[in-house]
Amino acid sequence: MRTAKPGRIEIAFNGTLGTFSLDAQFSVPAKGVTAVFGPSGCGKTTVARCIAGLKRLAGGLCAVDGEIWQDDTTFRPPHLRPIGYVFQEASLFPHLSVKRNLLFGAPKRDTVPIGFDEVVELLGIAHLLTRAPAHLSGGERQRVAIGRALLSQPKLLVMDEPLAALDRSAKGEILPFLERLHEKLALPMLYISHDMAEIERFADHLVLMERGTVAAAGPLATLQSNPALPLAASRDSAVSCEAVVSGYDGRYGLLALRLKGARLLVPASPLAPGVRQRLRIAASDVSLALEAPYASSILNVFPARIRSHAPLGHGEVTVVLALGTGGSGTQILARITRRSWDALGFRDGLDVFAQVKGVSLVAASDRPLEAPSEASPSPERDAGQVSAAA
Repeated sequence: MRTAKPGRIEIAFNGTLGTFSLDAQFSVPAKGVTAVFGPSGCGKTTVARCIAGLKRLAGGLCAVDGEIWQDDTTFRPPHLRPIGYVFQEASLFPHLSVKRNLLFGAPKRDTVPIGFDEVVELLGIAHLLTRAPAHLSGGERQRVAIGRALLSQPKLLVMDEPLAALDRSAKGEILPFLERLHEKLALPMLYISHDMAEIERFADHLVLMERGTVAAAGPLATLQSNPALPLAASRDSAVSCEAVVSGYDGRYGLLALRLKGARLLVPASPLAPGVRQRLRIAASDVSLALEAPYASSILNVFPARIRSHAPLGHGEVTVVLALGTGGSGTQILARITRRSWDALGFRDGLDVFAQVKGVSLVAASDRPLEAPSEASPSPERDAGQVSAAA
């Protein structure tokens, strides 16, 4: 008999559902947001429905935080699995107010882990409580659907393409609320999507699917920086990483951000020191040099070490870099021409300088980042790694 590990979500589904073959196995932490990513038709929703018990594959394994919901001898039906499931369509009850929709299915207990007032505040829906669903926008309806799922007091929140049916404006409206849920609630979430831009906003871990199988699973940045996987091999490859605000240059409007091995200066509005900030660094915005430039308009130039590389088409190379002297810091990607790789004698293990000409600030959090380890550079040492125009 298979055992379940506390602190993990363990999934193993293998078999055929109709004409679709599924072979999905992964183990991820039972905390934070795990995104399941892949093109349409790859099996993302099938995995979610198997986890919820809405589809059944004999002999599958589904265990959440040490609790087995399905194995060789056990199968909990959907109503006995503590899951909050959010579908593409909100599917609210049209004859009930927003408040009554939120409370539908909520357990009748005096004390619950996730309170009504807390959910209403997190999702910003206090002004909607008396309205009927017909008088809500698409983004508002989806926020109510998420609130209803949360108030069912789940042990796992599953969101299956929750933004797919929304237009760009509605997506922009709801994404900040999803980020707040991630920061404020100690509830594991499984987020199904084919849009990497959504996933980069708040996912911690990633399950990468292709044609019914799991190609890889692990921390988001780790999979993004693996040149053997499609994410790093694509022309819009990028790495998401966590930084902490270390200061602000009001004269020039530059936010100072510290991550392991580097201190970035980025044009942005001020944020309080200690605030966590997610960054997106595109491979196309990183170039390499054998020597530190004497005078350059690029502010962010850091020592780095080439960890590995892989061809990208016929004329380009994707390079995996580890920032910091000796290459002990954050990993990012660079995309350069094969001619430059050969002409400059680049090779794996070589110490170089990474020139980062662009950084996207994805999402900020009011929760301080954990204290850096002793191996992490101090702000004073980091400051020497920033190169500015003379």
